[in-house]
Amino acid sequence: MILTVTPNPALDKFYWLERLPETFAPVEEGILIRAQKSLASAGGKGINVAVFLAAHGLETVAMGFLAGHTGQIVLRDVLARGVSANFVWIDGETRTNVALIVRGREYHPIHIHEEGPTIPDAAVAIFLRKYERMLRYANFVVLAGFLAPGLSPDFYRELARLAKNRGVKVVVHTGGEALLHTFGERPFLVKPDVREALCLGALPLRTKEEILVAGRRVIQEGVEFCLISHHLTGDILISPDGVWEFEARVPLSTFRNIVGADDALVGGILVGLAQGKDFVESVRYGMAAAIASAEVEEKLCLDPDRIVAEMARVEVRQGQR
Repeated sequence: MILTVTPNPALDKFYWLERLPETFAPVEEGILIRAQKSLASAGGKGINVAVFLAAHGLETVAMGFLAGHTGQIVLRDVLARGVSANFVWIDGETRTNVALIVRGREYHPIHIHEEGPTIPDAAVAIFLRKYERMLRYANFVVLAGFLAPGLSPDFYRELARLAKNRGVKVVVHTGGEALLHTFGERPFLVKPDVREALCLGALPLRTKEEILVAGRRVIQEGVEFCLISHHLTGDILISPDGVWEFEARVPLSTFRNIVGADDALVGGILVGLAQGKDFVESVRYGMAAAIASAEVEEKLCLDPDRIVAEMARVEVRQGQR
């Protein structure tokens, strides 16, 4: 079983627009933007990974914190997609995140993210009891997304420590301090989230050379695998055994919705491992899943045949150690 933790879930809403106004200068009547199409689904990085895994027939349980009417919508959607749920309910309202996708600029969406409700200490204590029980049945745990208000920067580190003590492999898919604090627990895989800043701590991630320096520093901390995005269609994998570059030969004009593609990548890696693939080939499957997801309007491509077809366009080159 694969356990996913999403501390700050969301209802993801997507609006496709023909164009944005030429100016947002205030006018007396306000500004009206008409959407050509909209979609909504349960979101948050861990939930996206869980939905991807469930669609591939893997047993998965989603954990985190939910609140209010929006939380009920998120829970119903998660369950409808075949994911088991073990959330802690808190006061307030689960956040709603909005993405504006403009025609011709689908690869560059505009994100509006709410902060989300504050997690009280009593809810954290309940969550930790539930989490320790669930670890008895897990092979992997995925710690994904930025932390909710009220949570300590060490929250993921504590979850990684508890998982490690149970012999459960840990995947960390986040950024900032929360990611850096987990390195001491030697997670199996880290996939830094670089959407807000192209850096890993104080180390920049603008060029291939900078990525290699940062990735090797992570491996020196005891992490088994570090996968860092180089650009929209490329990633670099660093491990103690070597370096691999993954490049998807696809034009950006084919993209329809890149939100969730990174989560499909992480989910695809876990699916590949569950299918008996080695790690490099599992990352290749994950890259294909990410590209397939970016090419559909839905947040995730859940069609295994389409993902397998995309693998033909993912090139892998082994670099210097």
